[in-house]
Amino acid sequence: MTSLPAGCVLNRHRIGLGELAWFAAALGSFFAFPEYLALGTSVLVMVLLVLSYDLLLGYSGVLSLGHAVYFGLGAFVAGRLSLAGWSDPVADAIVALVAAGIAAALVGPFLLRLTGLPLLMVTLALCVLVFEAAHQATRITGGDDGLSGIQFDAIFGLFDWGLGGRASYLYVLGWLALTYTVLKRVVASPFGVMLQGIRENPRRMRLIGNRVLPHRVTAYTISGAIAGLAGALFTEANAFVGLGVFSLETSIDVLVMLVLGGVGTLYGAFVGAPVYMVLKHFSSQWNPFCWMLVIGLLLVAVVMFGRGGLLGSAQMLIGRVRRTHA
Repeated sequence: MTSLPAGCVLNRHRIGLGELAWFAAALGSFFAFPEYLALGTSVLVMVLLVLSYDLLLGYSGVLSLGHAVYFGLGAFVAGRLSLAGWSDPVADAIVALVAAGIAAALVGPFLLRLTGLPLLMVTLALCVLVFEAAHQATRITGGDDGLSGIQFDAIFGLFDWGLGGRASYLYVLGWLALTYTVLKRVVASPFGVMLQGIRENPRRMRLIGNRVLPHRVTAYTISGAIAGLAGALFTEANAFVGLGVFSLETSIDVLVMLVLGGVGTLYGAFVGAPVYMVLKHFSSQWNPFCWMLVIGLLLVAVVMFGRGGLLGSAQMLIGRVRRTHA
């Protein structure tokens, strides 16, 4: 693995103009497309979920098909807290984040002793088992009917949720900006650099005296906690949560979004999730049975002809144009 000076790594992970432009565009969409705020809120939630998965896969090298477990846990924790009378949205989101993080911390030391295909199959089985357990626990999850009648207090006691989705959009966008800022500092820290070394060559990292498993478990815990936060925001924005949050399809969707955007960049989530969600929304309106064909063709094109997802492909194209005109 090629080592980089600490200053270079820190500079690379500072908030750049591209990221600021994305958040400015997201804020501009609030005013430009008020009729699509519900879709926009779902996109922001999925961006946050993909961010959490990128820390796990892109920086730790841990491929998992069980990430929906923590997303669903956060969603149902927020829903149950609301139904129990604890309706402050910020407090509920924090509790859901902590609950998902604790669950990941408990599972991680056992799960991450595996690598490769065994890890992939165990995480898949974990996702299926948790889904079936949630399906049977009707008193907690509501079974096939999910949890309805969920209500949350005004955000900070000032902003009502309303029917147009205006408050929920800005609320989720604020959480996304805060989480992204924190994650940028995490991946730029010595801990983040260590994760990248483990991803590239875990055997070498062990030989030079670094403990691989504790670092992976820590990353898994942070990733699970952020996924739980995304689940809580999903529940708060929709005032409903069903069993679909635990489904294997959710885990696969997150993986596809990350591959589309670019693995191991963090900001790939800001490309992959919106493209996937918008294409899915409009292509399913065009033909409810063929939207997966559109996504599949795009994914095949990105994997076969591009490197680093859509973002990496765009950077390669820009580089070629510059070299041509140089």
